[in-house]
Amino acid sequence: MKDAVQTAVVGVTGYAGAELARLLLRHPRLKKSPPIFAGRIDEKDAARGGVPLIEIHPHLADNNGAGQLKLQPFSWELLAESGVDVLFLATPHEQSREWAPEALKRGLRVIDLSGAWRLTDTANRAVYAFKDADATVAEATQAQAVYGLPELHRAEIAGAKLVANPGCYATSVILPLRPLVAAGVVDLGSGVIADSKSGVSGAGKAPTAKTHYMYAADNLSAYGVFSHRHTGELLEQIGLDANQIVFTPHLLPIPRGILSTIYVRFDTPQTRESVAQTYRHFFAGSPMVRLYDATLPQIQYSVRTNYADIGFQMSADGRRAVIVSCLDNLLKGASGQAVQNLNVMLGWGEAEGLE
Repeated sequence: MKDAVQTAVVGVTGYAGAELARLLLRHPRLKKSPPIFAGRIDEKDAARGGVPLIEIHPHLADNNGAGQLKLQPFSWELLAESGVDVLFLATPHEQSREWAPEALKRGLRVIDLSGAWRLTDTANRAVYAFKDADATVAEATQAQAVYGLPELHRAEIAGAKLVANPGCYATSVILPLRPLVAAGVVDLGSGVIADSKSGVSGAGKAPTAKTHYMYAADNLSAYGVFSHRHTGELLEQIGLDANQIVFTPHLLPIPRGILSTIYVRFDTPQTRESVAQTYRHFFAGSPMVRLYDATLPQIQYSVRTNYADIGFQMSADGRRAVIVSCLDNLLKGASGQAVQNLNVMLGWGEAEGLE
């Protein structure tokens, strides 16, 4: 990798794309090389050289030149001429499925924020119903993908050509559950319940009947019961089968943030200190995880940060625990995690540009 790293973002118009642009523009290692922003634009905007970034996201205006940047018509030639090293795809799953193989072929490293490459098991991946033009190329690309949760796969991410950024719900459940399951203390026969609630931005920028104000405001609704596409990530990354966990997402009438409440039963009685020690050991060296002691996390503590907050309470007999996990779905659940992966890939401090 060159000393001066050039990044590019495709998909800057969405919520996650906006946060990604903000983080990259202010990253201390990238001040001399702002991202290239590319995407589909109409002929009129192409004729004027693209759409000024601050027309799309006025809040990104600053005194460091962001006002001069434009969303340009996407082409592989543009990326080559600009000397792009790392390509962020904040694109729909199907688009990432098509473009990631071509990017790898052209020597780019890719961080994909979609669900295109997160799942290794074909049965789990079926929820996306991908229709690949070349199944052989798709499988070869999938074999190169590393699941982009640094707290689990830091070493693999460092050498990866393709990082599949995790889902937001998945991150909020995997992080609190994986340490306990890996330690062998969870009674999986009794099952695990993960009850998760997310702000409306998790559904993306395109309005739908279920996400507009009149439906979401003053309301709380469950959806994707037994069918949410992040379930496969939980199974693969925690090491569970489908009969061992019930994951239910809910739409919370707030702009952003996730709170997951997770219910577990232990094989043998545990103490508060033994569970806390399991977490401390697992997350040693993980700067983006905060472990709570006396209190439980709340969305307001983690929103607009890249932290995943984890806390728990024990039953009096030590056989059960209620774990609460909070994060910002647009940051640790999407763009902040993507930048965290960039830092790991390039050998930079994992929390650079994120604290």
